[in-house]
Amino acid sequence: MSTVFERILSGEIPSARVYEDEYVFAFMDAGQVNPGHVLVATRKPYVTLMDADEESAAAMMRAARRIARAVQEAFKPDGITVLQANKPAGWQTVPHLHLHVLPRYDNDGVDLTWPRKEPGMEKLREYAAMIRLDNDQA
Repeated sequence: MSTVFERILSGEIPSARVYEDEYVFAFMDAGQVNPGHVLVATRKPYVTLMDADEESAAAMMRAARRIARAVQEAFKPDGITVLQANKPAGWQTVPHLHLHVLPRYDNDGVDLTWPRKEPGMEKLREYAAMIRLDNDQA
């Protein structure tokens, strides 16, 4: 079964594209949170960031940077949120790797909150030891 993004990429569903290269394509989100809201998706149908190859993941962020600069110039927002979610528990709603470039304005009603936990430095060091990577690790 193809995702809505695969259908957009194939042209089956119309879109307002703003960028594409060999790894990613970007288009206006049909559900604009604020004017200038862009989605950047991988051409390959990876489900999450953890599934993607290094080139596609890097290309997604390179495109997001370029698009964010263009959004800043065109829409003059007070800020920009770049959001990438993985799996339903991580707020992912479309099972195709993508990120949002979202122009933000003071008091725009957009909210992203989570309960802050402060476990202390000893616990933070334990957590870090569990995921520490060497430079040559993927």
